[in-house]
Amino acid sequence: MTHPTARRRLALRAAATAAALLLAGCSADAGRPDGAAAAPVSPARLTHALPEDPLTMVLPALGAETRWTQGLDVFVQQAGQVAAAACARNRDTGLPAAVPLAYIRFFDVPDLAFIARHGLSRSAEVPRPTASPRPDPVPRSTAARTARSGPVRDCADEGTAATAALRAPYAALQRQWFTAVAALRRDPAVARALAALPGCFADHGVPARDEMAFMGRAEQRESSAGPAELPAVEGSVGRAYATCMRPVEAVRAPARVRLRNAFLTAHADEARALRATLVPDLRTAERRYGLRLSFPAP
Repeated sequence: MTHPTARRRLALRAAATAAALLLAGCSADAGRPDGAAAAPVSPARLTHALPEDPLTMVLPALGAETRWTQGLDVFVQQAGQVAAAACARNRDTGLPAAVPLAYIRFFDVPDLAFIARHGLSRSAEVPRPTASPRPDPVPRSTAARTARSGPVRDCADEGTAATAALRAPYAALQRQWFTAVAALRRDPAVARALAALPGCFADHGVPARDEMAFMGRAEQRESSAGPAELPAVEGSVGRAYATCMRPVEAVRAPARVRLRNAFLTAHADEARALRATLVPDLRTAERRYGLRLSFPAP
């Protein structure tokens, strides 16, 4: 079974890919988003500054807070890649090429300021590990060791175990949080704001009945723009999306903050434990895997 966090990342990757394709298609339309010449998206940078409350990385309520969530998500995946690579070196074997990691948006908590500046899919480059350590393997159960065989599979399992070990302290709490956040779409005030999106999208040159349709138009327009046009078109569509979503977020962001306050009260013991251990655990992982916790920034 696919891990819920993995499913969310796959969904967001699909949305980001769809967005990039949509941008390509829009350049051929008579009605360019925003009705003006499109400026290209600007490059994002990295920061290493942590939030005042470590739980912000796990339970984002505001769009800008998801930058910390994205950084945490990439970091634990990097740890898995480093662990798997170290295992492969120790066994004098190779691993299949991995999909490059990327900072992926959380569209139930959209970072509109970032999207308006950088587009729907572009972000800062994920940094390479700062060293090539040979970390000790994360212990796995006998069942996990015997269910699969061969050095490549064993090393892949070690990478998976390293990622799971870092994620374990907060995964269940984060899963509950994003489930609660997604349920806000059914809130009457949020639903009314979402209902206004089609008209706004159309006014900005992207006819679409909802957010998913906004992204889904990508497949129809995939070949409409060349690589040279794509950054400028991406900028236009990102600004259109951010503009149309601002009234939604004016309702939804305060609701998420209230929801998080109630959520933390209901999970006070878990929150207290995680506040005490999350950052020390991440610092230990930085040293172990030769990584540095990094976050996209404007």
